[in-house]
Amino acid sequence: LVHPDRKVMAICGDGGFMMNSQELETAVRLKMNIVVLILNDSSYGMIRWKQANMGLKDWGLEYGNPDFVKYVEAYGGIGHRVGSAEELPGIIETALTEPGVHLIDCPVDYAENDQILNIDIKKRSAAI
Repeated sequence: LVHPDRKVMAICGDGGFMMNSQELETAVRLKMNIVVLILNDSSYGMIRWKQANMGLKDWGLEYGNPDFVKYVEAYGGIGHRVGSAEELPGIIETALTEPGVHLIDCPVDYAENDQILNIDIKKRSAAI
């Protein structure tokens, strides 16, 4: 890391995380101080959203994940699971202030993305 004395936070989706999740071993072995926040929708949510906007069918985008808390703990890191939106700030604060490799499994629901990003914003932008 450029600044090994600073805490680093990576924010990624569960699909992207699983493509390189083995790097947790390196981070733990090198005694890094990092936080990985996983936005977990148990699918390739961004791909689904983009394909839907292109009129393409939804196919092969849902999958099962491992238990991310147990996964990071198996490498020697510290796992956190978010149970509600109210818990998230405290969990992030804990992960950022305590040393070591922390993983935060944060379930998300992108159901409103299309409405917010493709309809509401266009309506509000048209009024400007």
